[in-house]
Amino acid sequence: MKQCILYTYHSLFNLRAEPQSPMSDFTEESNEFTLSLKDADPETLKSILEIHWDRICSRLKIEVGEVEYRTWLQQITLGGIEEDELTLYLPTRFLRDWVRSQYNSKLNQLWNSELSQIRRVELALTIPSANSEDSPTKTEVTQENHIASPSNRTNKDSTQPIQERSVPITDNKEDEGSKLPLQTQLDPRFTFDNFIVGKPNEFAYACSRRVAERPSSPGFNPLFLYGGVGLGKTHLMHAIGFELAQAGNISVSYMSAEKFMYRFIASIRSQSTIEFKEELRSVDVLMIDDLQFLIGKDNTQEEFFHTFNALIDAGRQIIVSADKSPSDLSGLEDRLRTRLGCGMVADIHATTYELRISILEAKAASAKVVISPKVLEFLAHKITTNVRELEGALNRLIAHANLFGRPITLEATQEVLHDILKSHERRVTIEEIQRKVSEHCNIRQTDMTSARRARAVARPRQIAMYLAKQLTSRSLPEIGRKFGNRDHTTVMHAISRISELIEKDSAFAEDVELLRRMLES
Repeated sequence: MKQCILYTYHSLFNLRAEPQSPMSDFTEESNEFTLSLKDADPETLKSILEIHWDRICSRLKIEVGEVEYRTWLQQITLGGIEEDELTLYLPTRFLRDWVRSQYNSKLNQLWNSELSQIRRVELALTIPSANSEDSPTKTEVTQENHIASPSNRTNKDSTQPIQERSVPITDNKEDEGSKLPLQTQLDPRFTFDNFIVGKPNEFAYACSRRVAERPSSPGFNPLFLYGGVGLGKTHLMHAIGFELAQAGNISVSYMSAEKFMYRFIASIRSQSTIEFKEELRSVDVLMIDDLQFLIGKDNTQEEFFHTFNALIDAGRQIIVSADKSPSDLSGLEDRLRTRLGCGMVADIHATTYELRISILEAKAASAKVVISPKVLEFLAHKITTNVRELEGALNRLIAHANLFGRPITLEATQEVLHDILKSHERRVTIEEIQRKVSEHCNIRQTDMTSARRARAVARPRQIAMYLAKQLTSRSLPEIGRKFGNRDHTTVMHAISRISELIEKDSAFAEDVELLRRMLES
């Protein structure tokens, strides 16, 4: 019977004359048979709509492309028709809103060109149950006129509406947290309590504290942290996330830009782009680390741009880090750079000597290990650009001392960290030696070349001559000329005297050794 109806309808569709009005019936030229959508029985109506929906889907795949069709339109479910309005259903609010904003006019045009009786297409959320008392009268769908989408054609005769595909939409933060346990990606070792604050990072620390206490505050959303490698950006991001997660009822997502790109690509391959978008747009706080890795990744940048806008519009907090300020990230799209710079931008400068000492002392105290101040001073002078490398060097020293039962001395430090020290090797000049020794011994640098012979000046000068011979390839006469045109025999005497003191006085030897290692850094 159904085949006969479909055959008759196809014949009428191919042979029909132009309708006289938008709501006129489809008729044969002989007018011997008239078929009206309004008067058709449920089975016939269902078949007619399916035929046109298949045709529209085929046209959509061609016009918008296969990938875009699978991403946005494949989950559309065909609903019922009332008067001149057709209802289409989508499983999630986000998907419905997106299709409504991007494809509503296209769907209206295609349906009107297929069936002139359809003047308007309504996009609704999920498929209401046939016996639901809460279902609106206008969009009520019974078992008979419930039409499945082409991708779910095997379920079209099911007596139960297809709602299992829907993503649960809830305002309950606990439910969202259980659905998205993203805060588990945070490292509990990185907290505000163990972040060492100094002049180079105090502003970034204060901004991070403010966001942790009051997320989405005006002027602090987004929060953009930037600075060199290993200066504490990641530590602050984890600290913010951990603080917010501990407060409860706040869902936090932290990931690197590389992981964001990987998950986006994976969602495209698995045709789960909608789930990926829904997951990110449902969190209260989104943190993306090392954004500079998105440079040159145009598609991923575009996805992040839309995610950024969706979260900001919803009043959610965004925190981003990079190695440069937004204005200097020239590989990012202009629209993204300007949005990143519209909130709070906080930079983290290179560490100072005092901050590095504080970090080392805190790490040593945390490990419950007593380390000589001279070793800490050496490390602070030697490793100046990367706090992560500085902490790693200290961990290696502590592990070596525990494994072999040896004290942590300057000699042991040089032996254990030979690879790090080698990477920091550079040529040392006599002027640098004079400056460093003058600072260490608290004398003026001009005293190195003066005629003063007081012991407080002469001994540091002798140390500088000794180090000049050890650390440079200059000859004795050349060294003498650099120290106020002194004779080479004066340099020889200085080297001999310092060598004797090093053998007799261990404290003096450690002092000279510290100066030597500081100069080699």
